[in-house]
Amino acid sequence: MDILDRLSEYRAREEQLRWEGTFRDYLDIVRAKPHVAQSAHSRIYQMIASAGVQTDEQGRKHYKFFEREIFGLDSAIERLVEEYFHSAARRLDVRKRILLLMGPVSGGKSTIVTMLKRGLEQFSRTEEGELYGIKGCPMHEEPLHLIPPELRSDFEHEFGIKIEGTLCPACRLRVQDEYNNRVEEVPVERVLLSEDDRVGIGTFSPSDPKSQDIADLTGSIDFSTISEYGSESDPRAYRFDGELNKANRGLMEFQEMLKCDEKFLWHLLSLTQEGNFKAGRFALISADEMIIAHTNEAEYRAFIANKKNEALQSRIIVMPIPYNLRISEEVRIYEKLVRQSDLRDVHIAPHALRTAAIFSVLTRLRDSKKQGMDLVKKMRLYDGETVEGFKEKDIEELRQEAPDEGMSGIDPRYVINRISSALIRRDTPCINALDVLRALKDGLDQHPSITKEDRERLLNFIAVARKEYDDMAKKEVQKAFVYSYEESARTLFENYLDNVEAYCNWQKLKDPITGEEIDPDEKLMRSIEEQIGISENAKKAFREEILIRMSTYARRGRKFEYHSHERLREAIEKKLFADLKDVVKITTSTKTPDVQQLKKINEVTKQLIEEHGYCPICANELLRYTGSLLNR
Repeated sequence: MDILDRLSEYRAREEQLRWEGTFRDYLDIVRAKPHVAQSAHSRIYQMIASAGVQTDEQGRKHYKFFEREIFGLDSAIERLVEEYFHSAARRLDVRKRILLLMGPVSGGKSTIVTMLKRGLEQFSRTEEGELYGIKGCPMHEEPLHLIPPELRSDFEHEFGIKIEGTLCPACRLRVQDEYNNRVEEVPVERVLLSEDDRVGIGTFSPSDPKSQDIADLTGSIDFSTISEYGSESDPRAYRFDGELNKANRGLMEFQEMLKCDEKFLWHLLSLTQEGNFKAGRFALISADEMIIAHTNEAEYRAFIANKKNEALQSRIIVMPIPYNLRISEEVRIYEKLVRQSDLRDVHIAPHALRTAAIFSVLTRLRDSKKQGMDLVKKMRLYDGETVEGFKEKDIEELRQEAPDEGMSGIDPRYVINRISSALIRRDTPCINALDVLRALKDGLDQHPSITKEDRERLLNFIAVARKEYDDMAKKEVQKAFVYSYEESARTLFENYLDNVEAYCNWQKLKDPITGEEIDPDEKLMRSIEEQIGISENAKKAFREEILIRMSTYARRGRKFEYHSHERLREAIEKKLFADLKDVVKITTSTKTPDVQQLKKINEVTKQLIEEHGYCPICANELLRYTGSLLNR
């Protein structure tokens, strides 16, 4: 569609959202749709909930509102929404607290705040999130403040809505002078929240405390009008344009709050506890807004160590936002950052980002005292992989063992910066996992905060990530080669199932050539099961599991296929690859392949490109690298 047509449609939609009427008209809207008068905290929670909530088998909630930008922080997000937003929406005492997100750099704190801001802008344009304000009010305040305190209990009884707050000085004067206290005639309009227009969303960023004025928070006197109105206490001679004024009805982000001068922080005490703040020579001004700030752990520790801050500490709810600890989610973070950068047109070979994610996650994990548990196993368990000897309950125990896990380690932006460095160095349209690992290693020397001891530890993690990639590289080539022998794999699969069925049912098999009855082929079954680490003691249970799965499929009228059981499929492919290992070794490592070998290389390369996401450059590099691994 033509962009001019799109602009025209956009203007038409924005115009449809506009509404003006009197306070009398607004009461009819409130009667029909009570949610228009909900508090700022309630509106934010409804915005998050309306995007959808999923509950997994363990009863953990996943909020779809955050899923486009935040990855691997489901537990932190669940705690944030349930313990703060949900409780605040129900008018519990946490709504009288500043929300402080605490975590390491590039952990997602700013992203969460930005999503809340952008989300509120969009939500205020929907029927569920619509809100109204007194027209001309500098704080676009709730029109229900027009109802005198003496009548509010009757209103609450009739409408079921609790009114909190009083008219701002500007509106109080207008109601008296312009409308002679006939509040039903006061104009009301629909409010569309917008950070750019400074409506309901504010951002305060501290600067030099010597030059920054408190007016940035609470507004200031308009000296050019004092001669006209004669007094500094006249609301018409005051600019209600501070961030606390403009963020009314929504939220205010307090950037670097703990670095701020004390004179700014004390204004938050009254606002959080009583819902009002002091500005100019006026009575306390009501404000309905959520204050959200973010900081790192070092700054927070320094803040709470200062006894002078105790009053403010009691008015802060601290929510830890750690680094992600799941490899698959870390890859999604990198993919998002790549899309946002100049790297989006560069081909990144499969497993390159995953290899970097393995390194990053390992740096964030804490060693466990649990017997048989190392960081690699822990990493795999956290990512949802099956690790023999450990179950779901072990994951919970590991998390309880290290509650502050993820508050330190390598941040995602460091990885993206090193990938950028690798691209510049190679001057190629494609980079692979080895390029990324090499760039990560080189970057450790340039990192100012890494000590000699830390460097040794991080180099060890790079070596572990390299080993994990070696396994992935061999598996990738294995899959491509096995694809050429797909029929062989299926035959081996069917043969294994026949033997397992006979073994579990204490039956014999019939030799297809001689026709005589023979025992199940134990050697064949074990050669396959050993490929995925099934021990002699565990073989019976594994075979019975396969038989049960086959019976379940049969009852449902489905055929038990080659891909129906992931671990068995992996075992079959590994077994076939082991049998083909010499063929692969010769094919991938020979410098002068014959016609047959060249044909096989071309088939495998084609498979890697078409099915696995490689480009011709990284596909050939993968084959050469795998050949060198197999020849070691």
